Amino acid sequence: MNVKRIPTKKISESVAEQLEEMILSGSLQAGEKLPSVRELCNLFDVGRTAVRDAITTLKGKGAVYVKQGEGTFICKFDSSNLFSKPVSVPNRNDLHKLFQVRKILEPGIAEMASLNRTEEDLKRMEFSLSQSLHEGWEGDYSFHMSIAKATGNEILIGLLELISTTTKKAMMEVHHYIQREKQAALTIFNQHEKIFQSIQSENANKAGQCMVEHLDYVEKLLQSQMAKEKTH
Repeated sequence: MNVKRIPTKKISESVAEQLEEMILSGSLQAGEKLPSVRELCNLFDVGRTAVRDAITTLKGKGAVYVKQGEGTFICKFDSSNLFSKPVSVPNRNDLHKLFQVRKILEPGIAEMASLNRTEEDLKRMEFSLSQSLHEGWEGDYSFHMSIAKATGNEILIGLLELISTTTKKAMMEVHHYIQREKQAALTIFNQHEKIFQSIQSENANKAGQCMVEHLDYVEKLLQSQMAKEKTH
């Protein structure tokens, strides 16, 4: 496994974060047993307390579970975690299911936003749109959330926040990729612009359609990156 040297500040959090990244990347698979505490100490060059605290953190997020006398194992992604406890990082194989949810939820959000948006909502959306080209994950998140806020429906806003938190690390990886591939970044920006223009012109059908096209593109981009990483 490739690991980074752990900084002295917040050691257990750094260990937990790296283990989450290993789960996300597929280096650690659902059902697989974690290395022992001693092995993890050697791997990360940290003390036993830091490793145990990191495992406790991952247990709290539903990412791992402990079998008494056998060790610590990687959990399968459980959609119930979205609503019952802090969201765990899903395995890559589960991201398609999350995008299915996004494609059910977000086109409807875009349609509702086009009917309910105010001038203030449009200003917020336009500002987030300009950010989305230059600020990576944060700008992308801000744009999608500005659309949700324009619906005026707090339940929809909360649902999108939960899903966005779950896919955050995966989307960060997409943006790392598109920083190198300028055409992909431009394509995503143009898709965001079409969504905004449809909402601005109160064209609900077009807004929903543009959102579906955007999510299809992003999912395919992400799946392509996953396939490349598996071959390396």
